[in-house]
Amino acid sequence: MKLPRFSSLYGRIFAVFWLTLLIVVLTLLLLPHLDPRTQHTIPEPQLQRYHDLAADVADELNQGNAALEQKLQRFTDHQRHRGFQLYFTTVDTEIIAPTGRNKALRNFITMADSPDAPRQKLYGRWMMAGPFPISYRDDTLLMYVGRIWREPPPFFLQILDKPFQLLLVTMLVSTPLLLWLAWAISIPARRLQQAAERVTRGEFEADPRLEAGPSEFKQAGASFNQMVQAINQMIGGQQRLLSDISHELRSPLTRLRMATALAQRKQGESKELTRIDTEAERLEKMISELLELSRMQVNSHDQRELCDAQALWFEMLEDARFEAEQCGKQLEYTPLQAWPLRGNPNLLISALENVVRNAIRYGNDQIRLEFTHTDDRLIMTVDDNGDGVPEAELGDIFRPFYRVSTARDRSSGGTGLGLAITDSAIRQHSGKVTASRSPLGGLRVTLTLPLAIS
Repeated sequence: MKLPRFSSLYGRIFAVFWLTLLIVVLTLLLLPHLDPRTQHTIPEPQLQRYHDLAADVADELNQGNAALEQKLQRFTDHQRHRGFQLYFTTVDTEIIAPTGRNKALRNFITMADSPDAPRQKLYGRWMMAGPFPISYRDDTLLMYVGRIWREPPPFFLQILDKPFQLLLVTMLVSTPLLLWLAWAISIPARRLQQAAERVTRGEFEADPRLEAGPSEFKQAGASFNQMVQAINQMIGGQQRLLSDISHELRSPLTRLRMATALAQRKQGESKELTRIDTEAERLEKMISELLELSRMQVNSHDQRELCDAQALWFEMLEDARFEAEQCGKQLEYTPLQAWPLRGNPNLLISALENVVRNAIRYGNDQIRLEFTHTDDRLIMTVDDNGDGVPEAELGDIFRPFYRVSTARDRSSGGTGLGLAITDSAIRQHSGKVTASRSPLGGLRVTLTLPLAIS
């Protein structure tokens, strides 16, 4: 069996558990030794005072001819109100004075009966100490001292006496260790989560901080960074492939259109040559938009920056309004504000522009664009009063090359890629695009983007 290492996560959990248990056990074993209710040696200054007291008592007992009981009575009567009491026994632990019930003394005698090693112990509020030898003529007596314990019970003693408080202290002792363990787990996990969120936003960047912390998170972070690097290599390969495709496809199309133009110049205008040139132009446009869609899907993580909606779309919307007026149509939009957005400016401009120009193309005479926002979202709604899209096809219009009406698209020069480009751009900015029936009678397209909240 492989032993856990402290650098690993399961090793740290194992160590924290046993360290917490060890601290609690040691505390429970050591605290009773500080309990004044258990037998303890008497501090040296206090012990010397007790010996001095025993010597004074011995001197007085050896003076005079009165009976021993009468002499001892002077030391045992009327002392409790002063906060202390003297007790006397024989060396055989037989109580001489004071007579009566001495429960604490009898209990203490059974544990402390050696004059060579005086002890003390607390009984409730009464501290017993002794025994101290007293020489009386040819005999030896033992003296015990009882005094009222005026100090409050120690805090730890209160804890030991109450299980709930003991449990609470145990939790407090273990809390710093558990907090450290939670920190050791949560910090690398949060870094990994943030890195994954950056990838979902199209930011494929390796983060060296992921390779810190417990060994399990180091391995996960290293694998994550390797994945990001592999994705970047794949993206680089796709970029080179797209560049090659663009060159290889556009070159023959360009030569075809040049040949068509030369044929028209030599033979004059003809219906066949015009159709060839029109189809070649449409094919070139379709290839351009297809390559644009592909580049958008590949390069969405590049050129991410913080921008605001007003600077981003104002100029484009003014151009679209002018073009709508030239077509005898009216474009209206609510005022733009400086809503913060983070992303690729060109893609965001293209996303809204394709929807607006699509509405201008297919709307009869009225296009309306409304901007609204919530705490974390910007919502753009584009309506037109055209023929609209059948309800069953609303979910398909964002697919590449999808045509609701082939005759209409061909006459308008559409390729079926504009809304697909919009959908791709918005989704790669963690947004959403939906289509529905417009209150104006045509199509409504709703675009939702997250605001860049700091």
